[in-house]
Amino acid sequence: MKNKWAAFSLLAATQFVLILDTTIVGIALPPMGRELGLTAQDLSWTTTAYSLVFGGLLLLGGRLADYVGRRRMFVAGMLTFGLVSLIGGVASSGGVLVAVRAVQGLAGAIVAPAGMSLVMEIFRGDPALNKAMGLWGAVGGMGASAGVVLGGLLTDWFGWRAVFLVNTPIGLAVGGLALVMLPAARAAGGGRGFDVAGALTSTAGLGLLIYTLTDATEAGWASARTLGLGALSLALIAAFLLVERRSANPLVPLDVFRRRTPAAGNVIILLVAASMQPIFFLLTLYTQDVLGYSATRSAMSVVAISVTIALTSSFLGGRVLTRYGVRATTIAGLISIVAGALLYQRIDVRGDFLTTLLAPELLGGFGFGLLVGAVTVAATSQAASDEAGMASGLFNTTTQVGISIGIAALATIASAVSGDAPTPQALVSGYHAAFAGSAGLALLALVAALTLLPKHIRPAAAQPAPASEPGAGKAPVA
Repeated sequence: MKNKWAAFSLLAATQFVLILDTTIVGIALPPMGRELGLTAQDLSWTTTAYSLVFGGLLLLGGRLADYVGRRRMFVAGMLTFGLVSLIGGVASSGGVLVAVRAVQGLAGAIVAPAGMSLVMEIFRGDPALNKAMGLWGAVGGMGASAGVVLGGLLTDWFGWRAVFLVNTPIGLAVGGLALVMLPAARAAGGGRGFDVAGALTSTAGLGLLIYTLTDATEAGWASARTLGLGALSLALIAAFLLVERRSANPLVPLDVFRRRTPAAGNVIILLVAASMQPIFFLLTLYTQDVLGYSATRSAMSVVAISVTIALTSSFLGGRVLTRYGVRATTIAGLISIVAGALLYQRIDVRGDFLTTLLAPELLGGFGFGLLVGAVTVAATSQAASDEAGMASGLFNTTTQVGISIGIAALATIASAVSGDAPTPQALVSGYHAAFAGSAGLALLALVAALTLLPKHIRPAAAQPAPASEPGAGKAPVA
């Protein structure tokens, strides 16, 4: 199609807004609670509701894009996102806000895999796919940290309702532009039946798993609630796998997990997300609780990560991927992430941004910006045209689960080490332990890249599926 990059810009901007929305509300919670009389537990549900529904429905959203049509689902999701955000901006109770956040999560779960699969379709057979995938992954990585910064600015300038109202014109405008700028790809569902049982078990299992991981920091990892809910979520996921094994038209064909390159890409992004995303959370706590930064100053102190991701992915990631391949690019990025995570051991009660935080932030941002395109290409490789939504939904789901695991685990480590009545020094000791955990997860990702990624993956946009792997003979995307 003509104007590929214009269409990509629209899709990338949408991805940025959706990921940004996972964190933008966080900085507005204190004034929101004061105005509406909400407790801390009430406020926590405005964040949890979004991540629960978003993460739980991503697989279903991806497959619906394949069956119903990607542009159709994209437009429907964006219009829903814009309209429900308007309701959030005028809400007068906590219950309405929680419901709004849940519907925003639903819209995000529809739009995110549809948008990514549209990128795969637009650049199918085009060598520029490597650059596009690098930019796409970087936009997601930037969105979460940018949400903290923009949330602080909007709240300070216009009040907490602005973090909702800003989405309304964006959602409606993008929905309208999509009808003009995006290809009306034919739905791939044809006359096939839809895997209702798979949709129900995957949504329930993933949603409950994400809730369990999020709740574990409060309930305790060894509590009866955490263990019971965890066991139930795993049972539902096991039921989903059994359903998929027997389904004539599975939501996720199980042979995708036997395709070496996509499986490796998903394992690596799970570990990288678990390692990288908690860093924003930990730095926010460190800069405010130990260094005494204001909310806005604290948010601005993590901008270096986002800027480095953007610059690296835009000007270097795609070129390195095209020249050196998926494996070498991923390994180089992970080495940089590990080095950055280890450098956070230098933080102390008298630290500051320039001498303590800037270097590890630059290393982490550089590493993520370098590898994210390569991992995205690996995870979505060997997907046929009618599997693009499924592949992108699986990739997004893996990322979301990784984020939930990482934040829950590393926050628990930090809290356990710092104790119940922590001094600034005890808090720093807890953050040291959590950053060591982040480095450990990144090291596991490096081991996965060294052992799981094939040594010779052609980074060109059109790569045939090898005959030795399941899925061979289907039209590939990378």
